[in-house]
Formats: sequence, structure tokens, C-alpha cells
Amino acid sequence: MEHAGEHETCRVPDQRYCVDRRVYNQGTLQEQLHKKEKTSLPLGQKIARSCRCSSKKAKSVLFSFLPIFTWLPRYPVKEYLLGDIISGISTGVMQLPQGLAYALLAAVPPVFGLYSSFYPVFLYTFFGTSRHISIGTFAVISLMIGGVAVREAPDEMFDIMNTNSTNSTDLENSKVRDDMRVKVAVAVTLLSGIIQLCLGLLRFGFVAIYLTEPLVRGFTTAAAVHVFTSQLKYLLGIKTKRFSGPLSSLYSLIAVFSNIPKTNIAALVVGLICMVLLLSGKEINDRLKKKLPVPIPMEIIVVVIGTGVSAGMNLSKTYGVDVVGNIPTGLRPPQVPDISLIRAVFVDAIAIALVGFSMTISMAKIFALKHGYTIDGNQELIALGICNSAGSFFQTFAITCSMSRSLVQEGTGGKTQVAGTLSSVMVFLVIVAIGYLFEPLPQAVLAAIVMVNLKGMFKQFGDIARFWRTSKIELAIWIVAFLASVFLGLDYGLLTSITFAMITIVYRTQSPQYRILGQIPGTDIYCDVEEYEEVQECSGIKIFQANASLYFANSELYINALKKKTGVDPCTVLATRKKVQKKHAKQLKYLHEHKKKTVLKVTSDTENSVKHEVMNDELPLNGKFSTAEATTQDSSPDELKRFMEPMTHIHSIILDFSPMNFVDSVGVKALKSIIKEYEEIGISLFITGCNGSVVENLARLHFFDKVTLRDLLFPSIHDAVLSSQQKGLSALQTPVDVVITPTL
Repeated sequence: MEHAGEHETCRVPDQRYCVDRRVYNQGTLQEQLHKKEKTSLPLGQKIARSCRCSSKKAKSVLFSFLPIFTWLPRYPVKEYLLGDIISGISTGVMQLPQGLAYALLAAVPPVFGLYSSFYPVFLYTFFGTSRHISIGTFAVISLMIGGVAVREAPDEMFDIMNTNSTNSTDLENSKVRDDMRVKVAVAVTLLSGIIQLCLGLLRFGFVAIYLTEPLVRGFTTAAAVHVFTSQLKYLLGIKTKRFSGPLSSLYSLIAVFSNIPKTNIAALVVGLICMVLLLSGKEINDRLKKKLPVPIPMEIIVVVIGTGVSAGMNLSKTYGVDVVGNIPTGLRPPQVPDISLIRAVFVDAIAIALVGFSMTISMAKIFALKHGYTIDGNQELIALGICNSAGSFFQTFAITCSMSRSLVQEGTGGKTQVAGTLSSVMVFLVIVAIGYLFEPLPQAVLAAIVMVNLKGMFKQFGDIARFWRTSKIELAIWIVAFLASVFLGLDYGLLTSITFAMITIVYRTQSPQYRILGQIPGTDIYCDVEEYEEVQECSGIKIFQANASLYFANSELYINALKKKTGVDPCTVLATRKKVQKKHAKQLKYLHEHKKKTVLKVTSDTENSVKHEVMNDELPLNGKFSTAEATTQDSSPDELKRFMEPMTHIHSIILDFSPMNFVDSVGVKALKSIIKEYEEIGISLFITGCNGSVVENLARLHFFDKVTLRDLLFPSIHDAVLSSQQKGLSALQTPVDVVITPTL
């Protein structure tokens, strides 16, 4: 057949196929194909078109920036409203205690946790694309905020004693310290929101792919360790310094254990009782999930009971139990964050922005896949950026998606972010009306809520066994992320784990699997000869495959592996050939000298004696020279035979490029070099399976400057094999017609 598209495929019941076509290389294939013409507009016209405004374009931009307009006008009230109301109430009763508890992690007064559970949640309804996630305070982000706040406003700066004293000076200093920590938290929140907003507008939503699942799970597990150690002092009712930076969790444990004798028994009893109630409630909810219409809201129940018991027994004054304290009624007026702090918290803001987005997008994708809708990663960045940056003017700290609340919001029948709006309204009512009622709430109750919510994160230790079975490299990423985050702190730990994950990518490209392929008899299918018994190597042909791209980092490794796997090293063969030629030259010289001596003897002796002497001493006997001549030969003929053997039966090497994604200039130079080296020893080298981008790379890097090089490329391994076999048999100039009749 003359054209690539002209082929016949005949299907029969036993799933066989028969294709009759010519053997193609890249040159002949390109002659048969006609590329589509692509017209590109000048830059000026592109800019003009992008700046052109129309009603349709304006509507599209508005709907993409405010996704609420895409679903709210079509909101099915009868189908969705009841589920959203139940879900909103259920999520709201979790938002209240978690907002108060996670404020302790952020090192700010509890009321700021309520602010962070209202403003951002309400804003996300308008700008977010996920229908099921619950935005608000989250343990990991709160802990990262608290680490920055404690670093920039430590207790020593305000002369606060780390004891259980309650003198007026310490109380005043504590208030000043808390105000400063609020400023730091708000500044970090503003900057992280701006970073998220800029990344979203610049369409950088793909940055989350660098936070792989093993990295995020190892990081969050380490964060759970930090959270747990930071809450021990509240559970035990003792006052210790809060640490930040490397080894902060270790220092916290040392400080807690050194103050164990000062444990407040009343606070410990209250905390332990609350933990038992919360764990029991979670167990009941898990076991009766299908029977209960809504989960039992144990957290709000524990908060109400704890507040009532504390107020009734006056635990604060009678037993010295630390309580939440002042919760001002109403909302604070907007206030511009302290811009002077931005330089000091810039790096922390980047880490918080990336971790917050990673948490949100991962949960959003899970629910989107489950319920059949799409998520826009760039719009999620914009939504989070607006929630954080706008919320910072109302004294909120950074927020993200909460896994536990999201599961409740989706599991109780939530269909849209109307449920999130209702939960924020519940928090709003508490702030403006009944917030003061929670002032007697013991901090040990909040610590118990935080610790129990870490149960899911601690279960991630099971990842070690799972990754051990599936991928050792992912296990290494998990362990490095965990250990680095535990010992170096969450900020440096995140940076270290991302760096290590990048190193594993380089390692994988520099340590690919190299294979020699063979043919399944009677088919055009080629597999690893070391893996399957039925696979046979083609006579005189080596097919080499590497599952990595060819670029500067692994080009040398690729060449070495090629020589090792094929068993043909051109440099060794050439060196051996020169060695043999040199020995052959010596042998010719030796024979020439002996012939001259023979001629001289003929002139002086009789003819018979000369013949007798020559036959006995000079002529080869059975193909071997005399003893004197044999001494000039190499003493290791086996070694010589081994070096010469590849030259006798391999005439072609085929490089399978189908796994490759790109080739750089160093890779092209290496490719040209090995083609030249193998040509010098009479072995042809062919390349197969190049995708379009690899061919473009080769063309751009002048690989095809010589016309013959394009003839070395083949669209498939089988084309290259058939061409090599034909080359090995004869030097036919006409195209070869073949029939492939594989049995599948």
C-alpha cells in the first residue's frame, strides 16, 4: 500500500487481526502524511482579542469569579433546603467549640477563633467552587499561626512568669502579649491571603501537585504530634512557656514533665472526663452511622456541660482551673493589619498559604469526584485568598478546610454551601448574643476537644505499613516529612520535605529501569526478555528500552546501561580491533623477514636441503606457526575471543523511545555520539516510538541536520526490526512489503 491511511483491518470472532502495509521509517512516513496548517495571530491581535469586552465574556468572567451565581438561581428548594439546614446546624455546633479550641493553638484569645469561624465561612459561599467542604479553623494551620505568633511575641518580651501565679502585673502583661500575638496572626493571615489570591489570578493552581499525598500525610501526622504536645499543659492545668522553632515539641514535653508536680487535679479530671465522653460519642456515631439521622453533637454537648459545671462549682476561683475568660459581645470594627510585621512573617505566610490550599483542594476533589461535579483549583486559591485577606481586617487568623467538619457537612445531607452559610450564621448569633455565656468554660475542655480530633491524624501512622508494601520511595517521603516536621518545626519541615520530594524525582529519572526487549513469537508485541519465558530476542538485533527521558542528568548513565545491557562496547571493540591489527602486522613482518632468510639460504644450499629446511622449520603446520613465532602471540586468546564475539552476530541496535517525554541538548549530543561509535564497528542504530514532542526536540536541536539520521527513526519497534532483518539479509533498495499476522 502507498499511503499510511490505506490499510485493511478484518475482524473475526476469535479476536485476530491482519494488517498489510509497507515498513515505514520516519522519512517515508512523513512523505505520506500532510500536516494541518496552523494559523497563529500576531501578538497585537491576541492582546486586542483578550482585551475585547462583550456581554457574553463579561458574564463568563463574573460567573467564574462568583460561582454562587451559577448554582443559586437554580437552587432546588424542595430537594436541597432541608438537607442543607440539618447539615448547617450540625456543622455549626462543631464550628463553635472548634473555633474556641483552635484559637488556643493559634496563641490568641478564644474569641478570635469565633471570628475566624464566621467571616471566612460566609465569604467562601460566594467565591468557592466546592459544594461540600467546611471552611474555617483547622488544627494544622492554627498551630502554624501560633508558632509564628509565639516566635515574634515570646513571653520573655513581656516579662511573664511561667508559673501558676495570678498577680495583676502578669495579667496585664498577658493582655499586652495577647494583643501583640493577635497582630502577628492577623499580619500572617493577610499576607498568606494575598499570596493565595495572586497565585489564583496567575493561574498557579497546579502548585498543589508538589505537595504529594505521602508528603501531606506525613506532614499532618507530625503536626498532630505538635498539637498534642502543645495541649498537654492545658489538660494538666499547668503553665509553661510555649516554644516554637526546631525541637519545639521536645522542649514542650520536657517543660510539661518537669512541671508535673504542679498539675491541677481538677482540670485534669475535667479534661479526662470530656475525652472519654468525646471518644464514646465518636464511637457511637461511627457504629450507628446508618441508623442516626444526624451525628450526635458531642462537642457542643461537652462544651455546654463543661461550662455549666464550671459556672455552678466556680472551678476558676475554687480550684484554680484556667477558663476561657472574657468573650466580648458583638463584632469588632474593621482594622488595618500591622504592615510592619509582614517582612518578619513572609516565609511563614508562604508555607501557610500552600498548606492551606493543599488541604482544601484535596478534600474538595474527593467530594467533587464522589458527587460528579468539577473543581477549579485556581478559583479555590482566589476564594481562600479573599477569605484570608478580607478576614484579616476583622481580626481573623488563617483558615482552610476542616476534614472532620467537611465529613459531617457532607454526611448529614449537605448539598451546597448554603449549609456553610447557616453554620456561620450560628457562630454569628453566638458572637453577638450569647458569647459571654462561654466565659466559664475550662480550657481543659477545649484541650480535650482538640486532642480527640487528632484521632484521625494519628491513624495515618498506618501509612508506614501501606507504603512499605507499595512504594519505598513514597515511604521515604512520608518518613522524611514526618521527622523533619517534628524536629525542625512545621515551617522548616515543610521546606525540607518538599526539597526531598524533588530529589526523589531526580533520583527516579537517574535510576530508571533498563530493559532488553524481545518478540512474542508470531506477533508485533515486544516485552522484557528477563520477565517472560515466551519472549525471544531477534537474531542479530538488540532492542534497548529505558523508562526515563534522556537529558543532562542521566545521559551518561543511559550510555553506560546501553553498552552493558547489549554487551557491545564500541570503545572496547575498537581497542581490540587495533590490538589484533597490531599483532597481525607483527606476524606479517616476522614472515617477511623469514622469507628473506629463506631466499638467502636457497642461493647457498642445494634445492633439496632448502625444501627440507623450509618444510620442517618455517612453513605453518596445520594452521599454526612454529614455536618461535607462537611466542609472539597473545597469551590470552579467550579474552580476545570474548571481545571479538559481539562483532560476529549483532548488526543492529534499536532504542525504544516510547517512554521518553523529552530530550535536551546534552541528550542529543550523547545520541549522536553513540550512533557514530556503533557505526564505526559496523552496527546500525535505530530509534523507535518517538512521540511528537520528542521529534520536535530532536529537530530543534539539529539532530536531523544529516538526511540519513531521519531514516534511523521508525514509528514502531516492529518496523525497525523488520528493516534491520532485511538489512542483515541483503541490501535491497526497494521498499519491503510485509504481512503481520499476530495471534492475540
